Amino acid sequence: MRIAAIECHLVHEWLIVEVVTEGGLRGIGQSAYWGYPDACEHVVEAYREHLVGRSALARNDLWLRMYRSVPFRGGVITSAIAAIDIALWDLAGKHYGVPTYELLGGPVREKARLHLVLGTGWLEDGSDPSALIDEAKAAVADGFTAIKFDPLVDGPNGFTHQPYGKMIRQGVEIVTAVRETVGWDVDIAIEAHRKLGPAEAIDFAEGLDGLGIYMYEDALPPDSLAAWAEVCAKVRIPVGTGERNDTIYEFRELLDGGVAFVRPDVGMAGGISHTIKIAAMAEAHHAQLLCHNYVSPLVTAATLQVYAAVTNVSTLEYTMLDEQAPRTLLLKEPLRREGGYLHLPEGPGLGVELADDFAERLGEFAAWRPHMLNTRPDGSIDAR
Repeated sequence: MRIAAIECHLVHEWLIVEVVTEGGLRGIGQSAYWGYPDACEHVVEAYREHLVGRSALARNDLWLRMYRSVPFRGGVITSAIAAIDIALWDLAGKHYGVPTYELLGGPVREKARLHLVLGTGWLEDGSDPSALIDEAKAAVADGFTAIKFDPLVDGPNGFTHQPYGKMIRQGVEIVTAVRETVGWDVDIAIEAHRKLGPAEAIDFAEGLDGLGIYMYEDALPPDSLAAWAEVCAKVRIPVGTGERNDTIYEFRELLDGGVAFVRPDVGMAGGISHTIKIAAMAEAHHAQLLCHNYVSPLVTAATLQVYAAVTNVSTLEYTMLDEQAPRTLLLKEPLRREGGYLHLPEGPGLGVELADDFAERLGEFAAWRPHMLNTRPDGSIDAR
């Protein structure tokens, strides 16, 4: 089963990739490099010469041919590889007539427990925290047993414009209010969206201590692996990070530094092949895999295949955006959610298919490139 073509589709805010065999079988994948998916497309196109004519089942060989083809690294590279790798695993499952998770060692669970990202994941400046509390109530009523949110307020008068003590106190008060609302039968993960420095992250964690925090995520920018080790050594709540990290080499250092939850995105960290390796390293460190998953139902489907076969997984990140237009226009049939769980699909490969007219339904490509700089009252950029 040899590769005849690799097709790229820039639609909506996404790069969708199809790998086509000489026999006409199609595997589907997607990049989660949401900042610059069009740049990722150019990398995929450059890989064609390394892949066309080769066996579509030689996934390890093809992965290395892409990754080692030129001495450059970074998210745009591993995301292009991820899109192709996911498609190759989809092809393999279709070729053998089984779900991809059967080729990963078989299922170890029937469904994946979800943690729901509340709203957009963070509070905008001027928004009412009571709305967050109402969302938490609704999530619990819908059957979710784990939720995640960012309590550090964003916006022109948000965390960068507040006195330090107020920023910490307000964040702790919001988390406390949510805990009091949902009780102790619901896990709460706290996202900080890379807003803090090491000392601030440690101080905030001390304020959260005693609230039963499930995971303390992305307090720091992804610039220094050593800084994560400093934070892990000084906080008592479990730390998670990794959605901006690309390779097993970075994740090894994060794990050695004490991170309890590794957070690769299957659509960015080299696909299913590489995520499986990251999970194995985490298992050896008594850590858990908790994948970043916020891009689309297709990436959710690929991540679900990993969760089906890996023993040391935690919750699967989930957003209700996957159940709303335009995301519902991507696939023929949605994944099946029941309360706070996603059931494993039983179809071959990823268990999902692109809608026949997905490109027309989703419309022309329009990359979402928000200006995400945080500025201080003096006009300077917060460089944390």
